[in-house]
Amino acid sequence: MYCRLLHVRIFALGLGGIDGVGSGRALALKQTIQHSPITLIQSNDPPCENVSAGIQARSRQFADVAACSAVLRGTVSARAGFDNATVDLFGIDATSHLQTTNLAQQLTAGSLDEFRNNPNAIIIGSRLAEFLQVEPGDALQLLSPGGEYRRFAIDAIARNGVGVVDAVRVYCHVRVAQTLLRKPFAASMIVYKLRDLERAPTVARAFENLFQHEAQSWQDREEANLQLFMTVRLSAAITVSLIILLAGFGIFNVLTMSVLSKIKEIAILRSMGYRARDISAIFLWQGAMIATAGSVIGCIAGAAFTLGVSKIPIQVRASWYANHFLVAWNWQHYLWATLLAVIAVFIASYVPARRAAQLAPVATLRGSSA
Repeated sequence: MYCRLLHVRIFALGLGGIDGVGSGRALALKQTIQHSPITLIQSNDPPCENVSAGIQARSRQFADVAACSAVLRGTVSARAGFDNATVDLFGIDATSHLQTTNLAQQLTAGSLDEFRNNPNAIIIGSRLAEFLQVEPGDALQLLSPGGEYRRFAIDAIARNGVGVVDAVRVYCHVRVAQTLLRKPFAASMIVYKLRDLERAPTVARAFENLFQHEAQSWQDREEANLQLFMTVRLSAAITVSLIILLAGFGIFNVLTMSVLSKIKEIAILRSMGYRARDISAIFLWQGAMIATAGSVIGCIAGAAFTLGVSKIPIQVRASWYANHFLVAWNWQHYLWATLLAVIAVFIASYVPARRAAQLAPVATLRGSSA
């Protein structure tokens, strides 16, 4: 039973830990996906501002669209004191963007109140704030393509969770961005929030055909990350399966030794009228008891070990953020551990059970075994 308990515990802990390492990046990815599963990229020079408004009005008629927000995007230089950085400027309408994205939940310092009412207010990414050594209330200068610096007040700091985004992202009001970037239009792309994330590719194709602009679903945008996650899960499954195989050999050895140590008892039972299948059933039931007890205790132990591992303090500041070792709590880990372990126990129990059933009672009682 110890082998059985061990491999359920290792399965749950192994998949939980390996999935957890990916879950930090996956969590940031999921948060981004949930609030912008489709990005509609307009052409470089839309003829007029009404085009964007018309596209948003028509796209809201789709049942899958929960909200949408126009964004004017451009690259500018930022300066705070003696530090300079190239930033990704997002000109947004605060009301529609907050309905479409989770920007309000991303704030780690400051508030949105001043940003809503102050045209010279901006929100910057957490990594950019660390690099420029600024905080809410400080000033930041943005350099327009024309070579003029404009002074802004930092009202909030946001952490998207994706390091490359937090290192360059700056939010400002769309009218300010339009002036700063010297654009004749107020939107270069539109982000959408969908009611069903899995419908993103279908809706994106419909948008492309209808609006004649490029539309990217989150599946296309994050294809590389999704393939990476699949590879990590596959490697985890192979590793844990090998552990289960070794545990199965342990169970096989235990039951085989049990048969060998009870040869005379088996012979007596056969001489009393027990059939071969009755003897087999005894050892199969023994395996079933091991499987049941090992599954219950193994799942509890696996959950306890996983909880303990999740409390290990580490600091990760890569493409995702974590202050503790990340683990994934997923009931499917325990379900698969139990199912695979039951199969392993059955296979490991069958051979010893069959051997026990084939023992010749007369020869055994005479002091030898067939």
